[in-house]
Amino acid sequence: MPEPTTPALPVTFRPGRTRAVLLTVGIAMFATVTVVAMMLERLGPGERASFVLTAALFLGVLVLLSRPKVVADDEGVTVVNITRTRRLAWAEILRVNLRSGDPWVFLDLSDGTSLPVLGIQPGIAREAAVRDARALRALAESRGTGTEGT
Repeated sequence: MPEPTTPALPVTFRPGRTRAVLLTVGIAMFATVTVVAMMLERLGPGERASFVLTAALFLGVLVLLSRPKVVADDEGVTVVNITRTRRLAWAEILRVNLRSGDPWVFLDLSDGTSLPVLGIQPGIAREAAVRDARALRALAESRGTGTEGT
């Protein structure tokens, strides 16, 4: 296996294909429901508004699901998951894990907890996720107190 190279900072990791699919489906669904609501002659203004509001709600959920990313810079890592953002110093990251079967990367932290990192997930693009996990691991090892993960 080739040794991972440490990327230049700042660097952002995000599941690009998953994000593209979620946003495309969300926009297409919103447009379709809105057009259908406007074309149905039997609907009143309130009913049309409820169709559009429901479509906007679904679009909002898909936008939240497309939000995860990891931003690494000189000071540390910012993990943006679906509804929460957490800033970590490099020294807080002990290990970067992406084991076979994991849905996303996990960070083992110095406080004894593990933090899921949804910004690197092997769902649609496994090779890219493995490459990104190795790059984040190399950064953690070179900048913090990280140890090699399995």
